[in-house]
Amino acid sequence: MSTGIQPVELEVHRERLLSQVVPLAPRQIEVAGGFAALHGAVLAEDVCSTHPLPLWDNSAMDGYAVRSVDTAAAPVAPVALDVIGEVPAGSGWDPKLEPGQCVKIMTGAPIPSDADAVVRIEDTSAAVTGWDADTVQIHVPVQPGKDLRRRGEDKAAGQPVAHAGEQLTAARLSALAAAGASRLPVRTAPRVAVLITGAELLEPGTALSRGQIPETNSLLMAGLLAESGIQATTVVHCVDDTAAVREQLEVLGSTHDVVLSTGGVGPGAYDVMRQVLDAEPGVQAARVKIRPGQPQCAGRLQAGAMVFALPGNPVSAAVSFELFVRPCLRAMQGHREVLRPTLRAIAAVGWKAAAGRLQVIPVVFEHGEQLRCAPAVQASSISHSVGGFGAAEGYALVPAGVDRVNPGDEVEVLRMVP
Repeated sequence: MSTGIQPVELEVHRERLLSQVVPLAPRQIEVAGGFAALHGAVLAEDVCSTHPLPLWDNSAMDGYAVRSVDTAAAPVAPVALDVIGEVPAGSGWDPKLEPGQCVKIMTGAPIPSDADAVVRIEDTSAAVTGWDADTVQIHVPVQPGKDLRRRGEDKAAGQPVAHAGEQLTAARLSALAAAGASRLPVRTAPRVAVLITGAELLEPGTALSRGQIPETNSLLMAGLLAESGIQATTVVHCVDDTAAVREQLEVLGSTHDVVLSTGGVGPGAYDVMRQVLDAEPGVQAARVKIRPGQPQCAGRLQAGAMVFALPGNPVSAAVSFELFVRPCLRAMQGHREVLRPTLRAIAAVGWKAAAGRLQVIPVVFEHGEQLRCAPAVQASSISHSVGGFGAAEGYALVPAGVDRVNPGDEVEVLRMVP
């Protein structure tokens, strides 16, 4: 690991990591029965419609398919038309309509070739008497094209329905299936291992002695991964021993796409993760000009996986995940946009900024005519304030050079929850 630790800007560190990302190999997955694998995956190629949408001219309403010319006299008096049959959805029947004839038709059913409009059932005598009569009284005239859905008006055959880099949501999957897709080229979630170190950490619920604290970062990292659409493949707790950490990195690095660790990245004698990563030429230590989250170790292991060794304090780890890990995970999946969009909010209260570094402070939001935000933690003790962090809905990004945020100031925010 290169140990050059000159302070670097957030963007410089993030771009260096993104430049090392190798997109996952695409997979072809069947649409039929493939929802579990497809939902949340990212398209690797543009996908075009194999046929027009709709496939044929069809009815937008329950009613009667008519020749519009036969309804022209309806403003003067109801027009009586002979009902020669019924076209339900899914029917392939194409009845011939003579002057003065119509057919009952259901929403989505193909329009007969001789019809050019639909009269809604509520504009006919059937709204009172029911569907069973052999004749129907038409109360309103209709123009050609009334309540018709035209073949191909949604998408023409060969027109793109979804693009490479777009995530497969329920709506997008539905659209692709409707457009005739049978198999989709996608990148699914990377295999991620979470490696937790720290001699002071004990399983939650365990009786604690002086100096010991509950281990929460495995829950935090696995949760942040899940909120990013990725399930942690493996979660490992490792003792603070260089040989043990090295062995775990070799195993996990050869069987996963990403190894994500927390703790042990500082310059101290007990910071075993940094010590082990010193021997990795593709991993670099950095002091990023942010608060919290300044110490970072990241890059590519000789075993193959990318490694992100994050600070151990929970809020520092969460900030680091948001700023560095999540963009790289999205790049691996081929997302078109790897960064979360930012919003502008009004500071509801004032707080002290970090002056020489970008301050990333957890905030809660107030909703009204303007989006307002307030710190969820004390600005002077962000990195370890896990209690207040539990209420956070996003982060305010206060640029370096700003000494203080005053009430009413506009700030840039990352919003994590709806």
